[in-house]
Amino acid sequence: MMTRMSFGGDEHIFVELDEEMSLDACFRALSLARAVRASGIKGITEVCPANASFLVRFDPDVIAPDDLRAELVSLDQATERAEPLLNTRIIEVPVFYNDPWTRETLMRFRERHQAPDMTDLEYAAQINNYASVDALIAAHAASPWFVSMVGFVAGLPWLYQMVERAKQIEVPKYLRPRTDTPRLTVGHGGCLGCMYSVRGAGGYQMFGITPMPIYDPAQSISYLRDFMILFNPGDIVRFRPIGREEYDAIAAEVAAGRFVPRISPVVFSLDAFHADPAASNAKLVGALNGH
Repeated sequence: MMTRMSFGGDEHIFVELDEEMSLDACFRALSLARAVRASGIKGITEVCPANASFLVRFDPDVIAPDDLRAELVSLDQATERAEPLLNTRIIEVPVFYNDPWTRETLMRFRERHQAPDMTDLEYAAQINNYASVDALIAAHAASPWFVSMVGFVAGLPWLYQMVERAKQIEVPKYLRPRTDTPRLTVGHGGCLGCMYSVRGAGGYQMFGITPMPIYDPAQSISYLRDFMILFNPGDIVRFRPIGREEYDAIAAEVAAGRFVPRISPVVFSLDAFHADPAASNAKLVGALNGH
């Protein structure tokens, strides 16, 4: 991968690690963005990571643009030589797939869809050559997902499936965006998954819904009192399929202030993942069970 840096006005440098989306590009962008934050370079006011790039905002009265670019080039070279390890965490997200709320919503917008006579899950299963919706759901929940960035709306995580590229679920977005998407919908568009942190417009295919809030600006939910947004870039997500009964039980626990997500610290090795994705994923998921 060839890093490209370009100036955006007087106060920004855009750092692009690759034009193509991949786990390697996500990892490199995140690692370099973290190194920039930790560098203590005077004049940097903000670092905003994205899927395969990040944006640096700086004060040109404190550091000259060309001097900052030279510092970034040096950090890029240093992180490229470093062993690709990430101290992060894995978070379990319960998902009610094929739920009644996203199903009702998708049926209201069939005229905007590629296959008006199919549900989003049926369409995704067909174009990814799965024999059934259940088989697609099993594949969606089988592997962890890497949080490549957080944004678009507050608290919304973008998710990259941690499998070999040939096994990735891929499905186009709606032909025209919906004007409504239920809060906490688990969606998929292109090669990326997401969780809609708030109700609103959207174009991703709707697979299910989670009862677990991921964004709370009031910070009244027990596990979001320290910070209103649950996910950070670099987090790893494990989706766990649940039914209606467990969905209702978790929703009640959330309302009562008793629900606590399952979260475990993990070390993710990109080299270990490439050597044996299944073993690497099993180790990550095993951390949730204390293995």
